[in-house]
Amino acid sequence: MLKDEAISKWGNYKGSQKKPVDFDDFWDKAKAEVDSLGTEYQLEQIFLPSKQVDCFLLTFRGVGGSKVSCQMVYPKKYMKPLPALLQFHGYHSSSGDWSDKIGLASEGVIVFAMDVRGQGGISEDGSSTKYATLRGHLIRGIEEGAENLFYRSIFQDVYQLTKIIMTMPEVDSSRIVSYGVSQGGALALVCAALMPSVSKVFVQYPFLSDYREAYRLDVNQSAYEELAYWFRQRDPRHQREDEIFSTLDYIDIQYLVPRIEGEIYWAMALDDSVCHPKTQFAVINQAKTIQEILFYPEYGHEYLPQYQDFIRKKLFEREVIL
Repeated sequence: MLKDEAISKWGNYKGSQKKPVDFDDFWDKAKAEVDSLGTEYQLEQIFLPSKQVDCFLLTFRGVGGSKVSCQMVYPKKYMKPLPALLQFHGYHSSSGDWSDKIGLASEGVIVFAMDVRGQGGISEDGSSTKYATLRGHLIRGIEEGAENLFYRSIFQDVYQLTKIIMTMPEVDSSRIVSYGVSQGGALALVCAALMPSVSKVFVQYPFLSDYREAYRLDVNQSAYEELAYWFRQRDPRHQREDEIFSTLDYIDIQYLVPRIEGEIYWAMALDDSVCHPKTQFAVINQAKTIQEILFYPEYGHEYLPQYQDFIRKKLFEREVIL
């Protein structure tokens, strides 16, 4: 699909318009729960040969007592305080290799990469199992009400990490940036929505939006396939359909993005069947601070060339990196 066709079809699409009346109270309460935990954290130095950076494992206790882990890659040779970039990974993955973060850190940016609880990294999920449950997180807690959704806890972890980083004397809190791809793209937006002082957001085809429409768009081929599994096993006649989607509305990023005050830069693959462009436009058209959208007509849910270079240029151009 070409850019003009996508804009013609979905350029004004604003999603299902089902925001719960108590949505803002729900997330203010979720933030208050995190605020009550404080900003304590632990740092453990990790050996990785480098002339440019030091590496630390940052851990904190999140909601439910889960131990959440985060890579911290710290520049050696720059005057403090420094800008920080919070990086979030894709669904059921992990924060990856430490070496991946050295390039940006060597420019004087402290890079943080959180392992999402219960997925491919080492963060605990705080339920009956200590580490990875890998998948099923979108539907986890769905029958127990919005306050028991697993992604509520993940969003809270993102907020808690951002709060912790804001307290660090090494960090310039006016120059904090979030970045992510797919699930990580959603979490980068959540980061800036729950902490509006985040100055810039770089997002690539985010997950976790416009669930009703995502379900209609060939759900079995998308990141939302767990919804089809749940209905097939738990509600084959869809008698609880409205209840289930109304619960998921509380973790729909299209209703969080109006809170974002920082600049948003977006990369969209127009042949993406995993996180469909239509569900992304639902988010874009609720956001108030979109600066630029990069369209990739022949690309699906995959590596998008030139976007990393675009991010680097924007960080220098916008004086995040001085």
